[in-house]
Amino acid sequence: MNDTYILAIETSCDETSMAIVKNGKDIVGLTILTQMDTHANYGGVVPEIASRMHTENITIVLEETLKRAKMTIEDIDAIAVTYAPGLLGSLLVGVECAKTLAFIYNKPLIAVNHTMGHIFANNIEYDIVYPTLALIVSGGHTDLLVLENETTIKRLGSTIDDSVGEVFDKVARVLGMPYPGGPNIEKSAAKGQNTYDLPHPMQEEGYNFSYSGLKSYIINLVHNEKQRNREIRTNDLACSFQTVAVDELTRKVKYALEQTGIKNMILAGGVSANKYLRKEMEKVCNDLNVTFHVPNILYCTDNAAMIGCAAYPMYKNKQFADFTLNAKSNENIENSIS
Repeated sequence: MNDTYILAIETSCDETSMAIVKNGKDIVGLTILTQMDTHANYGGVVPEIASRMHTENITIVLEETLKRAKMTIEDIDAIAVTYAPGLLGSLLVGVECAKTLAFIYNKPLIAVNHTMGHIFANNIEYDIVYPTLALIVSGGHTDLLVLENETTIKRLGSTIDDSVGEVFDKVARVLGMPYPGGPNIEKSAAKGQNTYDLPHPMQEEGYNFSYSGLKSYIINLVHNEKQRNREIRTNDLACSFQTVAVDELTRKVKYALEQTGIKNMILAGGVSANKYLRKEMEKVCNDLNVTFHVPNILYCTDNAAMIGCAAYPMYKNKQFADFTLNAKSNENIENSIS
């Protein structure tokens, strides 16, 4: 069987990324051009600026990726692109680029759900074994899924309000930390102690998550302490928050593994780069004799390599998009692979 090379494009938020992926696993070339420093000036991603910068950077990233892979577009078998979910303006830049390349060079077009990409980031260094339980944690998602095979997914639960990554960023902002907040919370928490008594959300059995109450409690706590001219022990509060936030994830994963009997578990999404989360999730899996995998740090955050990996099963099954493909700011992962 001949090797399959897929050129993948990822522009769902503030990274302009392209990759060439061989047979759904081997990264032949990868470029990630981040806008993080620009958006840090505003305390978070500004959608209008993000889409404009994608437009400026997209051809530069394409040229660099082909150069690194020592390939031309004629050598590529298909063009894959993130079409949902994400910032609509950012997604549109990637989708229009992919459609243009597919049309000019007569290549199949593959529409990939961003969440599916995070899942398949685990396939770069490991082979996903089915069935597996997947926890997707990022700035836009907190999803608990069962992967029955590479094209069949069942959703067990999701956040009913804020995503865990969003709350990490908002708590960091309240504590005066710069964007991006998640890594700064992690660094601060490593210096602190779990001394603040914070509420634990969603104590009842089930698979859904909730973080808005925890977020509001911390915002009010910081406000009240400042009003009373009391010291806020930033490192301790960061540690206490991270402990409760991660406990919410590990409790639900443990419950899901016990209820389903599944013996494989993967962690994915930007928040999966958090070392404390990785350690606590690994403990849960070890206690239950469950095989645990999490991507390399490079593939946790947004990148096109994961999109190329997710596109490969779709290529094999001839799940191609046509030129009416449009970007969607929101799309359930179950709908995107049917």
